[in-house]
Amino acid sequence: MTGKLLVILIAVCSLIAGVAMYYLQVYAFYEEVQPVPGQDVVLMPQDGGEPLAIAYGDFRAIDADSSPIRYRACFTTTEDLSSLKSRFTLAGEQAPRVAPGWFDCFDAKSLGKALDAGTATAFISRKNVDFGVDRIIAITSDGRGYAWHELNKCGEKAYDGTVVGEECPKRELGN
Repeated sequence: MTGKLLVILIAVCSLIAGVAMYYLQVYAFYEEVQPVPGQDVVLMPQDGGEPLAIAYGDFRAIDADSSPIRYRACFTTTEDLSSLKSRFTLAGEQAPRVAPGWFDCFDAKSLGKALDAGTATAFISRKNVDFGVDRIIAITSDGRGYAWHELNKCGEKAYDGTVVGEECPKRELGN
């Protein structure tokens, strides 16, 4: 009898821990980002100057302090994609990070297919928004836009334990 109770107790505790971990990963740490008109959607010019704002609307974004790569955003733009390609820095081959299912405007699978098919283009928005992390913005040919954070070369080195090197910015250490 004691063995059965012990097994049931372990199973119940495991179930509770599993549900808690799922909730913490998918819901608990995310917060809605309050839009800041003219600053939410910016792209890096080809000349390497300061990022410039583009016209956008219907902006929605989420972020979490628990990780620098949890940022996701969706928006619309009336900007011409070919004009943007001629003025702003392309991000190269990108694979968008999956957003939580409840943030339904960000569909990483369909965006990835659009990037592969050439009906969407990825741009660099900001370099080093956090150490080793760049903001990427992808815009589709029909004017839908998406943003997420991606590790850059310095970030990949820093987080896998490789020596970062002099080409990376100094990392600010917090408490």
